[in-house]
Formats: sequence, C-alpha cells, structure tokens
Amino acid sequence: MEDFFKKQTASSKIKASIVSEYFPSYCKIITKRYIPSEIRFVDLFAGPGVYQDGNVSTPILIARECQNDEFLRNKVRLIFNDKEFTEILKQNFLKEFPEGTFTRPPHFGNKTVGQDRNIKEFLLRDTHNGKNNDYPSLLFIDPFGYKGIETNVLAQFLKNWGNEIFIFINIKRIHPALENEKFDDLMKDLFPTTLDKVRKDRRYKLNTSERINLIIQCLGQEYETILKNKIYYTAFKFKEEDNEATSHYILHITKHSRGFDLVKQIYNDFANVGTVFDGINTYTFDAKKIENETIELFDPKSMNIDLLKNEIYTKYKGKSLTSIELFEEHQKDNLYSRNHYSTALRNLVEDGKLESKYTDNKNHLKSVIL
Repeated sequence: MEDFFKKQTASSKIKASIVSEYFPSYCKIITKRYIPSEIRFVDLFAGPGVYQDGNVSTPILIARECQNDEFLRNKVRLIFNDKEFTEILKQNFLKEFPEGTFTRPPHFGNKTVGQDRNIKEFLLRDTHNGKNNDYPSLLFIDPFGYKGIETNVLAQFLKNWGNEIFIFINIKRIHPALENEKFDDLMKDLFPTTLDKVRKDRRYKLNTSERINLIIQCLGQEYETILKNKIYYTAFKFKEEDNEATSHYILHITKHSRGFDLVKQIYNDFANVGTVFDGINTYTFDAKKIENETIELFDPKSMNIDLLKNEIYTKYKGKSLTSIELFEEHQKDNLYSRNHYSTALRNLVEDGKLESKYTDNKNHLKSVIL
C-alpha cells in the first residue's frame, strides 16, 4: 500500500479535486436553509495527505479550502481516519495547518473501517435536534477495494438531513469478487438487497460497459430500497492509465436535487472525454488524453445538446415558465449539467423554437440565463 502513495496519478488528482471542490459549495447550500452547530467532512480512508512526490491528496486540499474561507474555518470540523497513515497524516497536516488554524480542532483516528464498533456507531448516530441536523456531514470513502463498505450502515448515515456520500469504487476488484463464494459476506455488505440481481443480470449484459453500469445502478438503488425515498446517485468514470478499460468510479449519493445539480456541474468541469449520456455512459476522465490529445470523429457535446434540446422542446412545447423552473424540474431525471441546459435553451431561441423574455427591464448579453 505504501507504493500507492509514492507518486500521485492524474486520476487520483482529479478524484481529490472533485471532492475538495464540491465540499465548499455543499456547505453553502446546507447553510442557506439552516446554520448548524458544525459542518463535518469525514474521510474514513484518509491516507498520509501528501504523496512522496510532494503532491497533496484530499485531506490537505479540503483543509486549504476551509482555511481560505472564514465561515468554513470557524464552522467545519475535519474528521480523518486511517489505520496505517494516521501519524504521518497528522504530521503532514500540522506542518501546513498548525494547531489553532481551525476553530474546531481536526480529529485523526486510526480505526479499521468495517471492524471498529465506534466507527459504525458514529455513522449510525442520529444527529438531529428536533427538525434540524446539528452536524450535516459529507462522508468520503476511498478504500483499497470494497472492505468496509457496509451499505446498510451508510444508508442510515445518509438518512440524516444534509448528509451526503462520495464512494470511490474499484470495479476491477468487485467484478471477480461477485463470482467467488469466498467473498459472499463482503458482497452482501455492499449489495444487501440486490446481490442476486447483480449476479444474475450481469450474465445477460452484452459488454463490459453494460455490466459495470449494472453494478453502479444496483449500488445506487440499494439506498432507495433501504431508505424508501428518492435518492440521486451520480457516477464519474476513470479510465485505466495504460489501456481503454474502466478502472474506478467515484459515486456521489444525496437525497436532494440541489446536490445532484452541483455534482454534475463539477463532474462536467473535470471530465475530458466526450460522452453521450445514453443510460450507460457517464462523465469520464482519461489520463491518457492529457499527453495524447485525440481528434473526435463526432462531437459528443453537440450530440448531448441536440438530445436535450429535443427533450425540452417535446416536453414543454406550448408552455410558459421560467428558465430556472424548467431546469429544476427537468434536471432531476438525467445527467445533463447546468451548462448543458443553458446552451440547449439558447440554441432553441436561435432556432426560433423558444421565445425568451426578461422581466427585470435590463439588457442581457445571453438570451437565456440560469
């Protein structure tokens, strides 16, 4: 495992950047409704914080975001755990953020996730005071496989208002484990209600992409089944560093459409592969494209815009509503981000299929804004 932290890969950098960029905006969304006692960022597999090549990972990036914002500096509590690297992480952290940097001192734990009762009790705790959650939390789980991912426990954590989850999923390890009886208990932890479905249905999928998508969809559906509530789950795909296969996903899970909106914006910023949202493909990053830029034979972005334009026109033809009302209603059921909607609506105006009118009596450069 120590070799993993010798040099940061491009994919690891993007993964950490997605989470660290999401968290400050998540805090702002949470506090629009209610100012809690504190907001928490919880990283159960935090690592050392700094790679041997000097690049930093999620704990340091998150702390920098909080340090640079007075409200977050005073309101956020950072909770880190790692069985192997706790002391190294603490040293690396305090080197950049001495004691007193944050109003609420960070916590550094060294428990084994999936085995330590204290972690399970912490995740299962009801943190509501009446109607409000005193400690809304963003939980980040980045294991070296799938050990420690207990979906029933995570679903109870998610039940608290404002709580959200990022899970980093190693597809390469889950695939063989699904076919090996030795890993039945671990797979039941991961898929407590859909394990039989995953095993059965994956045999009928035509290709690897469809089988992977089945795993992601079933994992997301677990939370809806357990909580009996609408759950928004959105995956970001990472391609292998040295071939075209998929290596990992980062899966975001939330109960609120505003978090779904936000994560799609951030995914869109970091994706570097043109992807048509066809029910199987999602936002994608390919490290190989950084040094070897390829010319696409067709433009997936334009195809997504055209598909979205048609969906909007078909559904809302003859209706009158604000752009934000349209966006809020329509975006809940697909992967398109705000940028996609802005472009699609402006194109509809240019095509003469949409009439746009501002009510603030001001001149605007764009025909539609969100």
